[in-house]
Amino acid sequence: MMTKELSTEVYRLYVWIRHISPMIWRRLLVRSDSTIADLHFTLQIVFGWSDDHLNRFHIHGQGYGVYHDGGISFSSNAKQVRLGDFKFRKSERFLYEYDLSDCWQHEVRVEACLAPEDKRHYPCCIGGQRRAPPEGCGGPLAFMARRDEVPQQVEDLFDEIREDLESNILEAIRDLAEDMEELHEWLILDRFDRRSVNRRLKQYATNDEAWMWR
Repeated sequence: MMTKELSTEVYRLYVWIRHISPMIWRRLLVRSDSTIADLHFTLQIVFGWSDDHLNRFHIHGQGYGVYHDGGISFSSNAKQVRLGDFKFRKSERFLYEYDLSDCWQHEVRVEACLAPEDKRHYPCCIGGQRRAPPEGCGGPLAFMARRDEVPQQVEDLFDEIREDLESNILEAIRDLAEDMEELHEWLILDRFDRRSVNRRLKQYATNDEAWMWR
């Protein structure tokens, strides 16, 4: 795609993961001179993904993405295609896929085209609810089924511990700690730390390597 000099705008994007209820969503501000690669990493950060799996954008009938070894090849370099090249209009939508086996599909809607603010850093997250699903859990249907089972699993765990306490308190506590650690990410799904996300986005925008995954 040819890149032309365009005046810089800010897109307000509303992004949600398809086929999940209640919705997991984010509202973002991104500059039009940022690239497809920038948007990929922005979405990875705001949803808390690990970037361990393949990704793909579907925009105006064409595929774009950040290449992973052994994965999909794209005709365009994600670091050279700018969002402004697409000339997005208000209410226009496109798709971002992550982990093509679990098939996490993110619907992206352009809510507005705004003027940049001098005192604001971009990209930034201005809203959101709920954490993304644990990676490798099998996709939207498997995620919702497991999520609904977790409260009963926790209750069953405590029933087992109450019984075990009568015979061996130390072993029972150790077993509880191990089981609760495994369930922890499922018990905090309703939490979304926007401040932490924006701190990491600012690190990314300023080329501070502290944003990168450990």
